[in-house]
Amino acid sequence: MKTLIQTIALAAALATGAAQAQNQGVTKDEIVLGSIQDLSGPIAGFGKQTRLGMMLRVDEINEQGGINGRKIKLIVEDSAYDPKRAVLAAQKLVNQDKIFMMVAHIGTAQNLAAMPVQFEKNIVNFMPVTAAREMYEPFHKLKYSFAVPYFDQMRVMLPKMVKEKNVKKVCSIYQDDEFGLEVQRGAEAGLKTLNMEMTEKTSYKRGATDFSSQVAKMKGAGCELVVLGTIIRETIGTIAESRKTGFGPVFLGSSASYTDLIHKLGGPAMNGLYAAMGTQHPYLDEASQPIRFWANKYKTKFNEDPTVFSAYGYTIVDAFAKAAGKAGAGLSTDSFIKAMDTMVFPPDIFGSAEASYGPKKRLGSNAARLSQIVDGKWKVISDYVTPPN
Repeated sequence: MKTLIQTIALAAALATGAAQAQNQGVTKDEIVLGSIQDLSGPIAGFGKQTRLGMMLRVDEINEQGGINGRKIKLIVEDSAYDPKRAVLAAQKLVNQDKIFMMVAHIGTAQNLAAMPVQFEKNIVNFMPVTAAREMYEPFHKLKYSFAVPYFDQMRVMLPKMVKEKNVKKVCSIYQDDEFGLEVQRGAEAGLKTLNMEMTEKTSYKRGATDFSSQVAKMKGAGCELVVLGTIIRETIGTIAESRKTGFGPVFLGSSASYTDLIHKLGGPAMNGLYAAMGTQHPYLDEASQPIRFWANKYKTKFNEDPTVFSAYGYTIVDAFAKAAGKAGAGLSTDSFIKAMDTMVFPPDIFGSAEASYGPKKRLGSNAARLSQIVDGKWKVISDYVTPPN
């Protein structure tokens, strides 16, 4: 009899725990969201901008009465772009702050490290700021990804560039981690469709600042196009070193190098760089009136110019709000997933392609387009291209 009572008590406790996990971070007047950004490490520029973009949309939503009467509380932790710190941040947000959802977590290795902490407590990983395929593969009901995968960006854009530029020798420099390897794999898959192979491959450790040996290697191989599996300072460092040594290939980066920091910090030497992207950089004098209006609103609020990462943060919170609103007053993890699996997000003011989700579809869109730095500004130079299945 005692054993039966203990079993019933344990089952009841587990059911209560499951119910609490379902509704963790949701009260009658508040929804608690967590995010992990790099606020002090090598991509702190991205992390701070993503955070401000999120804050702008959160403030707008709260000023308009919240989501079904609930205001959003956003808690942001710093990983310094370190996977170990990302785990600690996730543990704090999930177990101490009791967040309902993780939104816009930045970094590939950082997300991979933190996701197990979240999934153990039934916490959705919503639209992380990384374009790695692991953000939606293998399928998991708690994964939702918005970013065009690095792999797809390269396997579509590299063959396009090779044909347009009549290139015979393609080389690469990439960060020796999950991010850089995804760019590299995509580039190799793209070359395979042309029956080509990399002439030279070279890598660097995360945090490296000297790229002279890598550039010398690629120059020696006669590379005509260089694929950049790089982020901010590595992109600038590689191109600047190349210009200095008279090495002048075509440079093609992923969306990780599509940032205004490249031309702001690197100067005129960065002109000519190509990058795959999906969301347009919001310049204050942008020809598009909606982007211009939004950019000036952001500048007024934060006293700094917005960037494409500001736009990521803003649109991710906006997407969350739309799905949470559709989930209704009884917001829970299950009701959110049910709503999210019916969502279609039309192209936004930043020119992003239409995105849709479903019970077995966890990536919104894999369409990408090309931009190039011309006279110190990113210019969109191609239509969207979707990779073949």
